[in-house]
Amino acid sequence: MVNSLKIKILALVTLILILVISSVSYMNYVQQKEMLHEIANRNTSVLVETIKSSIGNAMLSGRSDEVGNIFRRIKSRELVKSIRIVDTNGIILNSADPTEIGTRTVEAPQHRATSPNLNLLPDDGLFISYAKIFNAPQCYQCHPAGQETLGLLEIRLSLDYLSNFLNRERNTAVASSATLIILTFVTICALLYLYVDRPIRRLVAYMEQVEQGDFDHRVQITSSVEMKSLSESFNRMVVRLKAMMERTISHERELARAQEKLSFHRETHLMNGRLEEQIREIENLNITLEERIEEIEEANYKIADLAGELEDKNTNLEKAVAKLSTLYRLGLAINSTMEVESLYHLVVKTTMETLQAQIGYIILYDPNCEVLRVTNLIGLNDPLPSEGKVPMKETGVSTWVISNRKPLLISDINQNPEFDRFSLLGYERKTVICAPLMVKDEIIGTLTMVNKADSTTYNHEELELLSTIAAQASIAIKNAMLYDEQQRTYLNTIQALVSAIEASDSYTRGHSERVTKFSLALARKLELPQDRLKVIERAAILHDIGKIGIDLSLLHKEANLTEADVEELQQHPNIGMRILEPIEFLHDVRLCIGQHHERYDGLGYPNQLTADDLLLESRILAIADSFDAMTSDRPYRKALGVDLAIQELAENAGTQFDPVLVPIFIDLLKTPNFLPDRHATPAQQREAVLAALPDDSGEETLVAQLAAERVRKQHSTIIYHSRIAQGAE
Repeated sequence: MVNSLKIKILALVTLILILVISSVSYMNYVQQKEMLHEIANRNTSVLVETIKSSIGNAMLSGRSDEVGNIFRRIKSRELVKSIRIVDTNGIILNSADPTEIGTRTVEAPQHRATSPNLNLLPDDGLFISYAKIFNAPQCYQCHPAGQETLGLLEIRLSLDYLSNFLNRERNTAVASSATLIILTFVTICALLYLYVDRPIRRLVAYMEQVEQGDFDHRVQITSSVEMKSLSESFNRMVVRLKAMMERTISHERELARAQEKLSFHRETHLMNGRLEEQIREIENLNITLEERIEEIEEANYKIADLAGELEDKNTNLEKAVAKLSTLYRLGLAINSTMEVESLYHLVVKTTMETLQAQIGYIILYDPNCEVLRVTNLIGLNDPLPSEGKVPMKETGVSTWVISNRKPLLISDINQNPEFDRFSLLGYERKTVICAPLMVKDEIIGTLTMVNKADSTTYNHEELELLSTIAAQASIAIKNAMLYDEQQRTYLNTIQALVSAIEASDSYTRGHSERVTKFSLALARKLELPQDRLKVIERAAILHDIGKIGIDLSLLHKEANLTEADVEELQQHPNIGMRILEPIEFLHDVRLCIGQHHERYDGLGYPNQLTADDLLLESRILAIADSFDAMTSDRPYRKALGVDLAIQELAENAGTQFDPVLVPIFIDLLKTPNFLPDRHATPAQQREAVLAALPDDSGEETLVAQLAAERVRKQHSTIIYHSRIAQGAE
């Protein structure tokens, strides 16, 4: 009985019900308890603010004795047990009960003096709340201005009515849960009996009839779809079982009749004679077939010779197809990027995989000096000597290729003593192929593959493939160089325009360079990838280019700005975006420039974007730009100290600035030897900070700074360009 499936199902379902309903009831009770406490907390907060407002109004009107009357009127309520004002030492300054004034409270918490509002958990049916009463300018006639807190407002509320409500809810939940468990248990018992137990008993009874040989009876169970399907399947099984028994009996009868036929031996002998004649005919056919097979074998030999020739041709064709496929894939790959360094890496890596080389690299040649620069050396873990620069030697492989302007194959270094076995890069040559990188008659370097991975030697076919790859890569590398040079030309021209503004304003001179250094320092602290570092570097250099379209007199104005002045100044991000709009590769830089005055809370300008719509680079640039602006002299104010600037950043984190980035930037500023002497002037502090930053802003910033210096020496030309920009705007 204990092992009954019905008992197990009932026990399991009952246990699950008890656990689920008990858990839900307990969670509901806890949630109601927390909700009641939250209601008491909010009611107390509203009461505290109301009382503080009443006290403030009474004190401002000079009716200080009205405070006690207010307390007594509030205490007359049934829920308020006590209300009083105490100082930070626990002395009662005022109370609804006049006898308490001047006495000391025993249970005053030490930490209440540090929190503006404090609500304590209920204790013995009481909800205790403390709130600070701050000193205000209106109170300075009665209280010293240096005193921050005038006292603490203490209110004690009774929670008896909430506790009674909570107990009633708990009793109701227990009764409901018990009733639900009992009803569910009875319902499951009835369902198990009607739809499981009774149909199974009927099916077992019919199985006993089948066991006794009654195959004609059929069982019909329709209590459920599953039981109906089970009964129908059982009926079909009985029918098939009956048919199998009948077929077995029939086969046994046929076997008996076959055994009777075997008694006729004469017929069997006749059949054997005919079988022998057929065998002789088959033997004659086999002889004829053997003759035909010999003829087929001769034809197969001829076909095999033709297949060998065809296989050789197919092998050569496959090699040619593989070579063309490799060149096609390489061409697609190297034409997919215009970044020079990425292109170098892609060419070397793809060529090494194709030619199974252990070591591969590109050497760049400068005809103005006798030094070669190694780049993207793959397969060698040792660091490059002298920043990758090696001298040109007559025994060097790349030197020979550059001098002769043709590829070189060294199948075995032992058979070519005119070349060095050990390279200046720190590896041993065994087999080498090297091809020149040439565009028309200009040689820009070499592509070298060293030592095969399977320890075999390179051959002329692989040298030819490398030469083809080098020729294809040369054009892509030259185009990438020209594209990179075009980008630098664009940036230098635009930076010169930015420097036009700074050169005409002594207050903002060098602002772009400083913002660039600050932004890059924070971006590297965040470990941003190289492509994003380039975006933020360019955006920092060009972030104020839109000021070209702003009137110079407005930029130098020392008086208070009018609303129209502010509106015009706030257009410089949009002006900067329009200036850079024709330059496609500066798309992300344009977005960053247009967003560098937006705020984290969406209250910035010009488009009031929120944090979710801002680039990470824009948020970094906003912090660096604001810090340099605060620590720089302006026409309307002197520079702030670094400490005050850090304090401003911290106070505006989460509103104006990204709250995650601000602490990282502050930690960067507080790094040992990063900040200058705190007693120095703000200008000296700023210069010391810039001196401590890593001066690795990149080649673009360096070239832009040189261009800026040239523009500063031509002030009249700068003013001319500024006026042209204003007229276009």
